[in-house]
Amino acid sequence: MNDRTPEQPADTVARLRATFRSGRTQPLAWRTTQLRRLRDMLTTHGADLAEALHADLGKSSTEAFRTEIDFTIREIDHTLEHLADWLRPEPAPVPAHLGADATAHTQYDPLGVVLVIAPWNYPVQLLLTPLLGALASGNVVVVKPSEMAPATSSALARLLPRHLDTDAVAVVEGAVPETTALLAERFDHIFYTGNGTVGRIVMRAAAEHLTPVTLELGGKSPAFVDRGADLSVVADRLVRGKFLNAGQTCVAPDYVLTDPETARALEPEFARAVEALFGADPQSSREFGRIVNERHFDRLAALLDSGRTVTGGGTDRATKYIAPTVLADVDPKSPVMREEIFGPILPVITVADLGEAIEFINDRDKPLALYAFTESDRTRERLAAETSSGGLGFGLPLAHLTVSDLPFGGVGESGMGNYHGRYSIETFSHRKAVLSKPLG
Repeated sequence: MNDRTPEQPADTVARLRATFRSGRTQPLAWRTTQLRRLRDMLTTHGADLAEALHADLGKSSTEAFRTEIDFTIREIDHTLEHLADWLRPEPAPVPAHLGADATAHTQYDPLGVVLVIAPWNYPVQLLLTPLLGALASGNVVVVKPSEMAPATSSALARLLPRHLDTDAVAVVEGAVPETTALLAERFDHIFYTGNGTVGRIVMRAAAEHLTPVTLELGGKSPAFVDRGADLSVVADRLVRGKFLNAGQTCVAPDYVLTDPETARALEPEFARAVEALFGADPQSSREFGRIVNERHFDRLAALLDSGRTVTGGGTDRATKYIAPTVLADVDPKSPVMREEIFGPILPVITVADLGEAIEFINDRDKPLALYAFTESDRTRERLAAETSSGGLGFGLPLAHLTVSDLPFGGVGESGMGNYHGRYSIETFSHRKAVLSKPLG
């Protein structure tokens, strides 16, 4: 991992806690130095990380930089630009009965020792973005990369100690045993990105120490296509959003809801959009990734019979390739609709109208994102007022994730808590109330 003798989790946490208690991480200068060093790591070793991402997920260099490396650099730059303002104490009005000489304000205090457990689908972005938020807030951090992206995990474990304060940031590699051992320790905050099954395990472990948690989960994010929408544009944007990272994106459109006539009209547009993006043979495209492992490949391949194939459907287990696939005539009770797909399969479900679409969405767990393609202000108003989701996007899937001044997070089964920009400061800090009254 680094030049240190390998530590037990308890020793790692104790060492980092001693650093935090020393006050070393409190000054703004220390925080900004760590962020600049993290940025330097990404700019200096971006090619190494892109190579690791290709080894783990078949990501092209273009996709690796756009969705992971450059994404994180932009988040660092945004934080560096605004951090001093975000941390400034905020005055609060004082009621008259306390006297005119009483003052009050709130201030952000760092929480202490933070644990960040990252997933495999965006193993750079989804480890470093929470890390930079925790460091900007003045915490010390244990980061656990995903063992399912071993090349990226190894690269991060090698690079992070070269650039960051090793008394304040520790990288722990491993699988379930190592994660279990970490969760037995007392942290001041746990940030987990992944699925709901493991999220429940994290919450149970955190409850033993009354540790607050942020859970960034997933779910089946619907995309509603209204009558009269420009279907060529809709298909292009859905295909780009769905098949990014071979569909292994927590906020990817999971399924499409639309009326029967629009569904039929969308079919040729989907086929055209896939070919326009990946060519006649997506398997040979450098821009289309691969499934992370054989277990997930087998799970996804079993879903391909859930409807009529509009485009795609091809598979190659040897290379973990599943073609970008659109399915029509899908029964809402079919296997592809039972859980989050998390792969390059897009089912189309028909509903009579907007009201039935809203009912369909509300009958299921609250999604991480809801997308809609419509020119109707009334439709937008109804979706905003009558549904609940982590994020709501009109006309463009995934884009809300890239806006640093928007909170990113789920609700209900899709998660709890949020981060990005100043919302990371709120997540990794305690907003302390301070009141002062002179003794005179």
